[in-house]
Amino acid sequence: MDFSVLCLSDEHLETTYQQALRFLERGSGHGIEGKKAAYRLLDQAAQQGHTDSMKLMAFAHLFGDRARWSIDEAKKIFEELAENGSPDAQLGLAFMHATGLGMAKSNQAKALVYYMFSALGGNPLSQMAMGYRYYAGIAVPQNCENALSYYEKAAKKVADGFKFSTGLAIQRIRLTDEMEPSSTNTVAAPMDQNLIEYYRFLAEKGDVSAQVGLGQLYLSGGRGVEQNFELANKYFSSAAESGHAGAFAFLGKMYLDGTHVTPQDNATAFNFFLRSADKGNQNGQAGLGIMYLQGRGVRKDYEKAYRLFSLAGEQGWVDAQLYLGEMFFKGLGVKRDFKAALKYYQMATQNGHVLASYNLARMHSSGIGVMRQCSTAVEFYKNVAERGRWSERLMEAYSAYKDGRRDEAAVKYLFLAELGYEPAQTNIAYILDRGEADSLFPTSKENVLERAIVQWQRAANQEYPLARIKLGDYHYYGWGTPADYQQAAQHYKLAVERHATAQAMFNLGLMHEQGLGITKDLHLAKRFYDMAAEQSSDAAVPVALALAKLAVLFVLEKINKHPVIQLLESYVGPNWDIMAMTILAGVPLIVFIRWRRGHNA
Repeated sequence: MDFSVLCLSDEHLETTYQQALRFLERGSGHGIEGKKAAYRLLDQAAQQGHTDSMKLMAFAHLFGDRARWSIDEAKKIFEELAENGSPDAQLGLAFMHATGLGMAKSNQAKALVYYMFSALGGNPLSQMAMGYRYYAGIAVPQNCENALSYYEKAAKKVADGFKFSTGLAIQRIRLTDEMEPSSTNTVAAPMDQNLIEYYRFLAEKGDVSAQVGLGQLYLSGGRGVEQNFELANKYFSSAAESGHAGAFAFLGKMYLDGTHVTPQDNATAFNFFLRSADKGNQNGQAGLGIMYLQGRGVRKDYEKAYRLFSLAGEQGWVDAQLYLGEMFFKGLGVKRDFKAALKYYQMATQNGHVLASYNLARMHSSGIGVMRQCSTAVEFYKNVAERGRWSERLMEAYSAYKDGRRDEAAVKYLFLAELGYEPAQTNIAYILDRGEADSLFPTSKENVLERAIVQWQRAANQEYPLARIKLGDYHYYGWGTPADYQQAAQHYKLAVERHATAQAMFNLGLMHEQGLGITKDLHLAKRFYDMAAEQSSDAAVPVALALAKLAVLFVLEKINKHPVIQLLESYVGPNWDIMAMTILAGVPLIVFIRWRRGHNA
């Protein structure tokens, strides 16, 4: 009997849905097979009209998440749910109308309406999309205050869900960083599986450093490794048996936050933090500080909290910097001091703490302790919003691309690009540029390049240097836009002024040499060539060749200005130099022929 066609009660459908969610729970350790099982359950419930299951299946069809990849099926479900006012379905339709995916053509007006209603319904991704549109002026007038309003809502959801633990590690990998020699990537790439296996081997042999390192990797996830609380607990516990102070602290974090492996337990957390702090570990000191600050299982004691945070902060621990900022901001056990709060929040933000960025955004948006500055507040809120769980899609897209599933990768990058993620904008532009998503947009090459230039423009506006150079290239060669040397030169100039990019310097040198879009000036050409060589050693060879050519042009220019040349022009004509070069080129040939004849004789 085919049990999938049996009608289940609402209660059974909800039970099926909840069971699927447990398989999908982050850090559950169920792996790929667990996710496949989850989507089988979701599909079963969705076919019988369970709304939440239908939403998840629609996005699964859109992204190819362990389900049949089908844009048409996703669209069908989105349309059905949107009729009943589902904010999630409205988000899906907004994305499809904005990009033209699954539609006859893109429709920015419809996309805006769907994004707006979805954002009003509380969907954080639509709030990000609306915030980005007002931030960048896409299909709406640029408006900082409107962008601030939307981004603040999305960022609050991220901040409210943020725990003391390190949170999800986000890898913002750009495909151009791997493929383009001019790129300057500093983001850690996914870990090689063989390297992970080597660390596991060391950990099993009792290497404490390997145990703690693997524990951190599985606690936070990232670098291509799925978050797994069971393995994190296993490796931290092994290291703790050897008395490792850092392992005690991480176990304290896990019990303070609570996971399905380490249920929330203040007493256990306190004991682990205390054992760590007694060994002088900054992580343990900060953990104890939080428990005293918030009264988690102990009586509130601001004096102890401040002392512990100060000890950890002196060692550069980011959580301590955050909470020192909070104590000064609120005047908890210390005199209220906004300047001191600002200092500590900035330190923690520079070390990547999400809540510190959120607190800085609040200060700049309200003008508390600093001069109110909308644009700065928006940038901080945007940064926080982009650290939400949905940013996992970046690594999913990267993995799909590396596995050869280019269309699925393109859809995910395109979706994140709509939300304002610069690496996603860069990556979808790169994929379109290389013609690797033609089945998604089965139109002319020119139309695909038109889509690519839109994404390069958006990434360039977010100050990614290579995107600015690509814009120059597109205008120079007429890719996806009419050729325009002046526009090309303008983009190269911006790349030089804002990012000191060697490639842009070289290109400006070439354009000055040939007088394309800018004044022909051999001296300026040499200046830009020299700058390119100084900026990057990779430019040494092309610059040397360009300077050799330039030296010849300098000589010809001087010859052209000599009085004798004016006399030559009156007899031979203005093309005397071409004739002379032809004759000079022929002299060695004549000499060579005569030499061969004499030699053969």
